Amino acid sequence: MAARTRWSHDLPMVLPANLHELDADALRQLLIAQDRELTWRQSKIDQLTHELALHKRWRFGIKTERLSAEQAQLFEETVEADLAAMTEELEQLSGKPASAKGQAKRKPLPPELPRTEIHHEPDSTLCACGCQMKRIGEDVAEKLDYTPGIFSVERHIRGKWICQACETLVQAPVPAHVIDKGIPTTGLLAQVLVAKYQDHLPLYRQEAIFGRAGLAIPQSTLAQWVGQMGVQLQALVDALKAELLAFPVLHADETPVAMLDPGAGKTHRAYLWSYSIGAHDPVRAVIYDFADSRAGKHAQDFLGDWRGTLVCDDYSGYKALIAKGVTEAGCMAHARRKFFELQEHGQSQIAGQALERIAALYGIEQDARELKAEARQALRETRARPLLEDLKAWLLACRGKIPNGSSSAKAIEYALKRWAALTHYLTDGNVPIDNNWIENQIRPIAIGRKNWLFAGSLRAGKRAAAIMSLIQSARLNGHEPYAYLKDVLTRLPTQPQSRIGELLPHRWQPDSA
Repeated sequence: MAARTRWSHDLPMVLPANLHELDADALRQLLIAQDRELTWRQSKIDQLTHELALHKRWRFGIKTERLSAEQAQLFEETVEADLAAMTEELEQLSGKPASAKGQAKRKPLPPELPRTEIHHEPDSTLCACGCQMKRIGEDVAEKLDYTPGIFSVERHIRGKWICQACETLVQAPVPAHVIDKGIPTTGLLAQVLVAKYQDHLPLYRQEAIFGRAGLAIPQSTLAQWVGQMGVQLQALVDALKAELLAFPVLHADETPVAMLDPGAGKTHRAYLWSYSIGAHDPVRAVIYDFADSRAGKHAQDFLGDWRGTLVCDDYSGYKALIAKGVTEAGCMAHARRKFFELQEHGQSQIAGQALERIAALYGIEQDARELKAEARQALRETRARPLLEDLKAWLLACRGKIPNGSSSAKAIEYALKRWAALTHYLTDGNVPIDNNWIENQIRPIAIGRKNWLFAGSLRAGKRAAAIMSLIQSARLNGHEPYAYLKDVLTRLPTQPQSRIGELLPHRWQPDSA
């Protein structure tokens, strides 16, 4: 049988070690696979090059006076981050570092900042020829670190050792860093990401905060770091998504976010879709997916061939998934909300009774919370099913007495129309009674919108979604996001792709830092 060679698009192509042992058919398959990979890479390079040129035109061509002062600031940071991200992706695809032509020489860090020396010396200073080597000098690289309110500098000192007999020169290697030859420590990078994507502080505000601490890092520099980190962290988000899609029960929800149309200088409505593992599963993870619309194709693209149980609301965008074999589970909280609104506005005499009946169902769920799936399903079967059957009969009886088109009639019709989905949780102990779990995960997004104003571009929205996925998943697993990101960014440059799963929030251990 012919050997098959598979490449990851974001890794360099490596020929098999047993190339000389391959027969003609295996070599033919290898050439076909290599040609396919080269074609994909060139297509991606062409696409990124075109997108890069477009962003540069936006950067210098958009009349920012069309925007408010805050929107103009956010637009500028978005473009800088997007440009840095595209440059990083092009470097990964082509294997060539960006040209340094035209780049200004980096200014030295302020001498008044406190400094910590970190020495890197060879494991042994005994030469292979048997002579003791002599230290003849050192290379020093400074990195900027930050703890809230205080800047400091790490001085990485690499000694140079030479054998005077055979003139062999030995020096410890440069420590791997998530930004090659970059000035920020992973602590500073984690601080910028957490401030932007958890605390919702735009970069121009962070620049001012850093200025009060003694060093105003330009917004453009912060944006470049954010763009580069978005690319570096994407592998983690892809791995998290792959694990999420292995679970049989998922939640889904979506919320609107304004996105700028740079050409028009206006915003239009985009959406942040949220997906999480079932509320009763022990693994805690959520993934946000930014899209330029609420069209159902976005959910289809994200879920792909997944065919489990999806807990969602009655939005029509999910119906195509149901038609393709996804099992729908409804949200009892949505049905309850209809009656709650009626009672709040004093528009219905039956609302209170409906709420009491639904509350009894939630009481059963409270008792079943700590049970395993099989025991939870058995409890629901014996206690919840009779209540639901009685609730349906009562709703049907009430509906026959209420005029068409009334608010009460609409609330009842919603519950009856969704009855199969609302009661699906009876048949599967892994399925929760409602979609509140994912709605709680999307709440930070709603809070952040007040400070974002808008997503500066589709790419910026996707970058925000990816980084917020890691931050929120870290929080769900009880991790402090800053500590998590700092450690992950430190380990990522040397972490084998085959072990990337160790850095996912539900597996990461603080004491592994």
